Amino acid sequence: MYKAVFHDKVIARSDRTIEIEGNQYFPQEDVDFDYLTESTHHTTCPWKGLASYYHVVSGSDRTENAAWVYEDPKTKAVQIRGYIAFWKDISVIKE
Repeated sequence: MYKAVFHDKVIARSDRTIEIEGNQYFPQEDVDFDYLTESTHHTTCPWKGLASYYHVVSGSDRTENAAWVYEDPKTKAVQIRGYIAFWKDISVIKE
C-alpha cells in the first residue's frame, strides 16, 4: 500500500500502484481530485508518450506540475494508462 501526501493531506492511497522508473503510479479512482487542477504543461517520454500534468493544491499551498498522467501511452507503457504519478513536494510513502 502506498500513499501520496501533500502538506499532511493524503491525496492518494492505493494497494494497486504500478512502479516504473522509481515512480509509483496510482489508479485514478484512488486519487482525490479535489487536490488537483489541470495544467497546460506536457512532456514527452520516448517510450511512454505524452504526459499531461496537474498542479497540486491544498488551501493556499500549491505545487505546479507535481502530478502527471499518460492518458494515451505508447504500447510499452499501456499498463499505466490513466494512472497518476507524483513528484516535487509530494511524498509517496509505503505503508
